[in-house]
Amino acid sequence: MNERQLRILRELGELGSVTAAAEALLMTPSAISQQLRLLQRSIPVSLTERDGRRLVLTDAGQALADAAVEVETALARARHTIDEFVDQPDGGVSVAAFHSAASAFFPLLLRGQTGPGRPQLSLADEDVAQDHFPRLTREYDLVLAHHLDHAPPWPRAVTVTTLLREPLDIAMPADHPLAAKRRLTPRDVADQPWITVHDGFPLMATIDAIATAANRRLEIAHRINEFAVVAEVVAAGGGLALMPRWTTRPHPALVLKPLSGVHARRHIDVLHRPERLARRAVRTVLTELHRAAATIQSRDVNADSDATASPAVKT
Repeated sequence: MNERQLRILRELGELGSVTAAAEALLMTPSAISQQLRLLQRSIPVSLTERDGRRLVLTDAGQALADAAVEVETALARARHTIDEFVDQPDGGVSVAAFHSAASAFFPLLLRGQTGPGRPQLSLADEDVAQDHFPRLTREYDLVLAHHLDHAPPWPRAVTVTTLLREPLDIAMPADHPLAAKRRLTPRDVADQPWITVHDGFPLMATIDAIATAANRRLEIAHRINEFAVVAEVVAAGGGLALMPRWTTRPHPALVLKPLSGVHARRHIDVLHRPERLARRAVRTVLTELHRAAATIQSRDVNADSDATASPAVKT
């Protein structure tokens, strides 16, 4: 028994013939008869009977046709409820992000979503290994994840939108001997102690690429995932580190230097399940994330302009 079969039964009872029901429902008479036969298989009493050349409803058939009105009414109400939910501009939207993206994007999101009629944000930090990010789309509407240029693509089960392609620079104390160089090579940095992320996190692939390009194993002194902590350890002389150019806060005691000779860049992507974008509120937040990405990247342009005007602060 399904909605379509109940609708046919209802129309047959109201219009009095298979032909009339077929015309009303834009079906063929044979298709109407087939659906009625399928419906009859699930009902232990006869729903129709012959009255001369016409097929009419039995008392049981009429009772089920009357019930079909209630079913259609309930379904129409349910569809209306779903339509309202999908089109609700101020619906709840959950967003997860790894730490440095959360630090850069969450404040901009919150400032952009103030006022009535705006999505209600629920934010969470999720610092997980790269292959765990797609799993988070079960729990959150939108997931900010990162991966490197040469990393395997995200699984096809999730939809991916790239927000930023962010350079990775070498962070060092402002008074470090290498700070005088405009750009660095793998050989420049290979003999230095390093602060890296834990295994399984995206930046390790770039560390490995530096070691390969320099043809030597790097000395890993510390493993720290949180860039704010990394910055403090670098400033204290704990070693060099890879730092994202745009999404980490500047540290007064550090300089960032671009690296040549390896692909030192990460993508910041939004992952989500395709059906999440059916909701208006989720689409609104995704648009705001793109605006936030443009704002974050523009800071680098402004910083370059300031550096040109004031060479003392150029890195």
